Amino acid sequence: MSSIAFIGLGIMGSPMACHLARAGHTVYGYNRSPQRCAALVEAGGVAAESIAEAVKGADVVAVMVPDSPDVHDVLASDGGVFAHAQPETLVIDFSSIRPDVTKELAEEARRRGLRMIDAPVSGGEAGAKNASLSIMVGATERDFAAATPILQAVGKTIVHVGPTGAGQTVKAANQLIVAGNIELLAEAITFLRAYAVDLDAAVKVLGGGLAGSAVLDQKAPKMLARNFDPGFRIELHHKDMGIVTSAAREADVVIPLGAVVAQLMASALANGDGALDHSGLLLGVERLSGRGES
Repeated sequence: MSSIAFIGLGIMGSPMACHLARAGHTVYGYNRSPQRCAALVEAGGVAAESIAEAVKGADVVAVMVPDSPDVHDVLASDGGVFAHAQPETLVIDFSSIRPDVTKELAEEARRRGLRMIDAPVSGGEAGAKNASLSIMVGATERDFAAATPILQAVGKTIVHVGPTGAGQTVKAANQLIVAGNIELLAEAITFLRAYAVDLDAAVKVLGGGLAGSAVLDQKAPKMLARNFDPGFRIELHHKDMGIVTSAAREADVVIPLGAVVAQLMASALANGDGALDHSGLLLGVERLSGRGES
């Protein structure tokens, strides 16, 4: 069992840290909002008052925060992980950030005698709660092997996809596919509703054919119930679409459908939907169609 510092106890980080504590690891959690530590303490973990306190003596430091600047601040600021972790500590970044930022931070970690891997996850809040996340890992073979017992406590599909930064690149592709699927599902549901089709029956039969997907299974019920409580917020998916469109441009790759979905995600954010689940793209389709709730 390892001593683990877990930084970032939000919608995703809290259940992940709790799984690690229940698996027998010693978990010290830190979050800028201290009340977010309550679930971890109940699961057997310890609340730390600072990053320095959390990482002191830790074998592993796990990070799950929203964006590239947040990861940079947690790791590289004066009070951050790099300044306080002991040599050979393994840093696992579960966040979804820019691949170039990951590479820069991993290089800085190496200069300080630390080891860092990128391990962004897919599966949303449900996957975090059920320990069924899909984890795409950028790492050396040695560091991937060292991280595997930790990853197995929070995920189900764990794949080493290449060197440092590769995990973030695969996650960007994942977010491109998910956003496109959610937008098309929203358009299909709005289309079906316009023709007064039995939506539950339609979704059932669509799910049994080639149109079936994890997105349809998880997001269609939310759209039909108009339940947009966040499992993964639009504002975060907007950030991810910025990552993939920027990275595609740098690689001279054309993603025309992805670019349109990125604009629709930006529109949702501009219309005040940023805190909603990304299934809330349905509201944007309804706005464009001149249709509200029916």
